[in-house]
Amino acid sequence: LSLTLARAPATTTQLRVRPPNRMASRRVLVGLLALPVAALNTVSALTFDVAAAKNRPVSKVITLLKDMQKQLEKEAEEDEEIYDKMACWCETNDKEKTKSIADAEARIEDLTTKIEELTAASARLNTEIKNHEKEVAKNQEALDQATAIRQKQLAEFNAEEKDLLESISALKSAVTVLSKHNGGAFLQMPASHMMSVAATLQYQMRKHSSLLQASLTPSERRVAAAFVQAPEDYFDAAPTFKQSYAPQSGEIFGILKQMKETFEANLAASQKEEMANQKAYEDLKAAKEAEIKAGQEQIEAKTDELASTDEKNAQAKVDVEDTKAS
Repeated sequence: LSLTLARAPATTTQLRVRPPNRMASRRVLVGLLALPVAALNTVSALTFDVAAAKNRPVSKVITLLKDMQKQLEKEAEEDEEIYDKMACWCETNDKEKTKSIADAEARIEDLTTKIEELTAASARLNTEIKNHEKEVAKNQEALDQATAIRQKQLAEFNAEEKDLLESISALKSAVTVLSKHNGGAFLQMPASHMMSVAATLQYQMRKHSSLLQASLTPSERRVAAAFVQAPEDYFDAAPTFKQSYAPQSGEIFGILKQMKETFEANLAASQKEEMANQKAYEDLKAAKEAEIKAGQEQIEAKTDELASTDEKNAQAKVDVEDTKAS
């Protein structure tokens, strides 16, 4: 049995089965054997003694040839059956091979498309992760800057509050001292008290000059300056020329009280501003922390998705190579 393998133009391997030469030879031989047998039969028919003819050498040859003819015919039938089976096997195997190749090509095409999609998804996820990281860093930087500003604001407020409280306390003491002698010149006030009040007035006006700029009129500033420069003129036993122009205790009392009220109002405004700054900072902090948390969650989720995508992509590439090799 002779099999010839021929490569088709495509990738499919086709099998073409040629009829066995032995089978053809046997058919020819059977035909040739049939001629002398027929001829001998004709000759034997002309003989008179049939029984005697059977014992002749020619009869034996004829019998032998007939047996050979039957054997050859039987073998020809067997060869024909084998040929049919082989042809059927080749045809079935060729179809299965063709289907297997087609399935492999379709799988490779699907895997190639999948690889392209996974590669694009991986690039997208990498970009999104970087953007989220930038956004988180930006929000963290904004929060850090806001925290630094808030700490500076708080330090400034604490210093200002401390200073104003000290000023208010000093002015309150001076007002208390003067309130005991208010209603006339400071003739009954001890010199030490008078000097203390003058020193307090001078110190506060110098230290908070910008703050008192709008609260004291020029006339009040002149009165305060005159008192600071010569407080002793206001408790001499006999009035002097200067005392005839000097302010009365009520004017100094009013100036000190006004300065105290100005400081108290400024302190209240500063405290209110501090509360507003603190609330604004807390709101900003809460918002930024929420954004940072959301960004970090996105980074974690997309990092996990990226790892899964890259793993699937690598496996798809391996599957392509395995499919090509199979």
